[in-house]
Amino acid sequence: MKSSDIRQAFLQFFAERGHTVVPSSSLVPANDPTLLFTNAGMVQFKDTFLGLETRPYTRAVSSQKCMRVSGKHNDLEEVGPSPRHHTFFEMLGNFSFGDYFKREAIAYAYELLTRVFGIPLERLVFTVHEQDEESPRYWIEDQGVPPERVLRMGDKTNFWQMGDTGPCGPTSEMHYDWGPQACTCGQPDCSVLLDNGCARWLEIWNLVFMQYNRDAEGRLTPLPKPGVDTGMGLERIASVLQNAPSNYETDLFRPIIDRLIALVGKGEAHYAAQPAPYRAIADHSRACAFLIADGVRPGNEGRNYVLRRILRRAAYQGQTLGLTRPFLAETVAVVIAIMGDAYPELVAKADYIKQVVTAEEERFLQTLASGLEQLEAIVARMQAEGRTIMAGEDVFRLHDTFGFPPDLTAKILASRGLGIDEAGYQAAREEQRRRAREAAQFKRGTQAELWSDADLPPTIFTGYSELRGHGTVLAIAVDGALVEQASEGETVQIVLDRTPFYAESGGQVGDTGVMHNQQVVVQVQDVQKPIPGLHVHSGVVARGTLRVGDTLDLEVEAERRRDIMRNHTATHLLHRALRDILGEHAEQAGSLVAPERLRFDFSHPRAVTPEELRAIERRVNAWIRADTLVAPAEMPLTEARRLGAMALFGEKYGDIVRVVTVGCGDDAGRVTLAAEQRLPGPPPAEAPEFCSRELCGGTHVTRTGEIGFFKIVAESSIGSGLRRIEAVTGRGAEEYVDQQLGLLRDLAQRLGVAPAQLAERVDQLQQQLRQQQQQLAQLARAQTGQQLEAILQGQREHDGVALIAARVEAPSIERLREMGDWLRAKLGSGVVVLGAVINDKPQLLAMITADLVQQGYHAGRLVKTLAQIVGGGGGGRPDVAQAGGRDAARLDEALAQVDEALAAQAGERRPA
Repeated sequence: MKSSDIRQAFLQFFAERGHTVVPSSSLVPANDPTLLFTNAGMVQFKDTFLGLETRPYTRAVSSQKCMRVSGKHNDLEEVGPSPRHHTFFEMLGNFSFGDYFKREAIAYAYELLTRVFGIPLERLVFTVHEQDEESPRYWIEDQGVPPERVLRMGDKTNFWQMGDTGPCGPTSEMHYDWGPQACTCGQPDCSVLLDNGCARWLEIWNLVFMQYNRDAEGRLTPLPKPGVDTGMGLERIASVLQNAPSNYETDLFRPIIDRLIALVGKGEAHYAAQPAPYRAIADHSRACAFLIADGVRPGNEGRNYVLRRILRRAAYQGQTLGLTRPFLAETVAVVIAIMGDAYPELVAKADYIKQVVTAEEERFLQTLASGLEQLEAIVARMQAEGRTIMAGEDVFRLHDTFGFPPDLTAKILASRGLGIDEAGYQAAREEQRRRAREAAQFKRGTQAELWSDADLPPTIFTGYSELRGHGTVLAIAVDGALVEQASEGETVQIVLDRTPFYAESGGQVGDTGVMHNQQVVVQVQDVQKPIPGLHVHSGVVARGTLRVGDTLDLEVEAERRRDIMRNHTATHLLHRALRDILGEHAEQAGSLVAPERLRFDFSHPRAVTPEELRAIERRVNAWIRADTLVAPAEMPLTEARRLGAMALFGEKYGDIVRVVTVGCGDDAGRVTLAAEQRLPGPPPAEAPEFCSRELCGGTHVTRTGEIGFFKIVAESSIGSGLRRIEAVTGRGAEEYVDQQLGLLRDLAQRLGVAPAQLAERVDQLQQQLRQQQQQLAQLARAQTGQQLEAILQGQREHDGVALIAARVEAPSIERLREMGDWLRAKLGSGVVVLGAVINDKPQLLAMITADLVQQGYHAGRLVKTLAQIVGGGGGGRPDVAQAGGRDAARLDEALAQVDEALAAQAGERRPA
């Protein structure tokens, strides 16, 4: 069976038995801080097993994308040498949420394995937990499995838990017997019971009977509704059904390896002789493709670091195979071809995935050479000192400066019988993190501590529906201390029981405005949330005395807020347009929503072209002119996910979230809480259909038409695979256009033409400038020619060798080399040494003709000697070398020493 047929047969088998087919969730767990990646099929059902979430079905089946590269479930070091371990894999699973339990799960498993997949019973061994009395009975009595094939084992093998805490329970595993000829343990009583990693036995399916929840103290509490969670690795069952003792020989991996064999060019025999690097690259190519498709980018922290680590491990393995150029785009293309039908996100983001891996590969290759040089220097020092373990500080420096993951350093060292101080590395890394946290969060930490200790109730925010209101002062702070009152002129921080002032969050800046009553006026300059739920208003007491308990009238600066709302809604339209024009990979990575402008950061591997920017602008403005309803609504997070609402990558959300919907057909009318309805009739024909639905706590316009006009003013890079667009709307766009038109008119007036003729006039001036530059270049070449002729006439002999040593006028290193090339060619046989001051620094160039190089003359040693006189260093090849220095005043002195430096080489010359 092909792997695609196996996957489909599994899903269909359980669908026919009342299971709902649930699509795979992302590799990035949603709203689960306990996991770095989805590492099992049950992760997306975790809250269901805990009773925190209900679903419209009690039976489910899925093929889940999984990653195991960290924590308890970390298979990274096994990948390559092991025929069975992977970083990325697919977990086929069936689930029961308080419906069926052990008996039915065992019956389904036996039927699927023996009747659908046709695996002979004599090839299967079944294990159960040593304290489980029910499972053995169901295998033996219900399914007819011989008792000797049902083995009891302990917690290590037959008790499963997702992490240190969470759902858990006893298990029953199915193992495939490859036969005595596959035994690698050498034990006469070879058995699954030995649990010694013998290659004869392959675990293919694990039935987890969810009975308990383990808390932080390790206590087991019975779950309200026991359930079933099963996991069958697609890669492993494929190896059985395709009779491939190694997972890497199945159709999930073999096409990738075949492509790699072709790239390396050393044939099948080379792969057979050293399969580990080929396997590791195949595995890592799959992991990289799926991680990037799920929104992860190479970086230095968290999930991003894991991707960078895996990608660079693959790139280094390619180096060991002789691949010196980026190649991973070729292997991930095969991954996409194999898996794209089952996981369409790979196809949708295919170009982006290949661009990201190539860009990261190129960065790594650029640093690899210099990093290896540093590593060699450290190893030489270690060997001189008799050490076999590299210090943690050195490992961290290689990682921090040269991009070497510590496991890559360890791998290189291990090949030489050396190791690394892992604990020392972790300590050095944590120390750097501590310094960074202290530098970045000192001020915020102080504020958080102040307001946490104040023990105030959450602020009621009324600013979605009103810009005026009233509130009671609950607390006042001056100079970082809580006070009962504040006088005129003092800078204060104020907490109210309720407020229409928006506190900075989600990229949107805080509101400004005024608070007042008959006795006091406070100018509000900013609003922040130092701790969740608490709005802290910063400002100045403009008149009177402010006291705790005062009731104040509150007025948000309305025009400024409306400008912010225009820009915020525009970011949602921009986000949708970016994904439409550039691809679904162009997801938000950060934003700033201010009154005068918006800034939007997003994932994209290259600069956005002018044509793409114009298409994005046109699309956003068409949606603005369509005057579509903007519909905010509060709903459970599960409902928001069902509707497809986009969430910021890595953000955590509560159970109830605010969803802002624009477009999306009739859905907007169904989810909105607003009473306003759409205008009758369809939108203008120029407006492309679109659907923007995002989790967002910010403030927005009521209809897109209120935005007015959208204009992009800048596009730039802000890091690896990240771009930034800056734009203006409404009044800001009007001011920007006025400025640009004013500049255009001013330039036209200065050049004495109408604005429409400005481009033509600039072309004329540029042509004139080019002509003048050509004339100047001709004059410069003529002067240089005269200078060189004079220098050539001044040549002399040294020890029978033609020699030119002269100071010249040269505007650049390139021109200096051109002059040297001309003189060397004219000499035919000889030595040329030129000196020049370029950008206020002395530069020396030495060139020696080929016949003299054969006699032992060496330009590199010559220029190195002379450079010491001008306070510099350098060197080069025997025929050409150059060097710079710091002391231009000694350049003539250095040129005067050429004869002596050549004489010093006389005794060293040896025929090549």
